[in-house]
Amino acid sequence: MMKWVIAAGLILAAPFAASAQDAEAGKAVFKKCAACHQVGPAAKNALGPALTCVAGKTAGTHEGYAGYSDALKKSGIVWDDEKLLAWMEADDKVVPGNKMIFPAGVKDATDRANLLAYIKSQCAG
Repeated sequence: MMKWVIAAGLILAAPFAASAQDAEAGKAVFKKCAACHQVGPAAKNALGPALTCVAGKTAGTHEGYAGYSDALKKSGIVWDDEKLLAWMEADDKVVPGNKMIFPAGVKDATDRANLLAYIKSQCAG
């Protein structure tokens, strides 16, 4: 994406990162998650639970997925944007003892915001 910048009286074109909530960019970030998760109207549980419409749900309760840790089931977390973004960055800090194996996390804040936008865009209804 190009944005125009005025510097020292000159108008310059400068490349900038995608907006903080770019679902299309989030689709590319989701590739890191796709080894274990699916999202979208036809998503199924896989190694991890399907993530379609996860916002607003209580952690550890996705229907038909039996692989949750006791720690996640007992956490009482309701997935809002803040919790989902924190989970994407460092799941083990949000719920110590959970079973998700993703130690690298998504460290870039823009990537996390884009990933969240993508996942939310896949909620049918």
